[in-house]
Amino acid sequence: MKKSYVYFAIPLAALVIFFFGFYWSAHKSFEDREAAKVKAVQDAKAAKLKKEAQDREIAVKAAVELQEKRRKEKKERDERDNLAKEEREKARQAREKAGRDAAKFKETVGRLKKEIEVEKKQIAEIQTERKRVTDEQAFLRDYVKKAEANQRSLMGVIERIEAADKAAEAAAKAATAAAAAAKK
Repeated sequence: MKKSYVYFAIPLAALVIFFFGFYWSAHKSFEDREAAKVKAVQDAKAAKLKKEAQDREIAVKAAVELQEKRRKEKKERDERDNLAKEEREKARQAREKAGRDAAKFKETVGRLKKEIEVEKKQIAEIQTERKRVTDEQAFLRDYVKKAEANQRSLMGVIERIEAADKAAEAAAKAATAAAAAAKK
């Protein structure tokens, strides 16, 4: 054989050994390894997607719970605000009513004070009139007593005058009878 075949035969034999020894066994397991790698990547992606879905689901649940909590807090806050608003409105109305009542009572007090002043003046006038009437009554009683005493004394004087007139008449009759008897 020629030596030139050796140059081809040894590399060809090495190529055949390499092909069947290394490449073929690597090539058979290469597809399996490649499929395993693809499956691992797909499994990792699926696991990642599943984890993301779970995380999303947890996040959605948390968001829903938070939303419900916020809604509940908002509802409670609105109720508190409404109650506070109603209480403020009631307090404002009570304050306004108290102001109106105070003004009305102030007017009433002013009117009653004026009426009291008028009544006091009338009472003072009535007391003055009463004192005057009482004084007049006392005066009239004294006057009546004096008039009655005067009347009694005048009656006594009249009776004395009448008695004196009767006595004078009787004396005049006696004198006329004595003068007529003296003339006869």
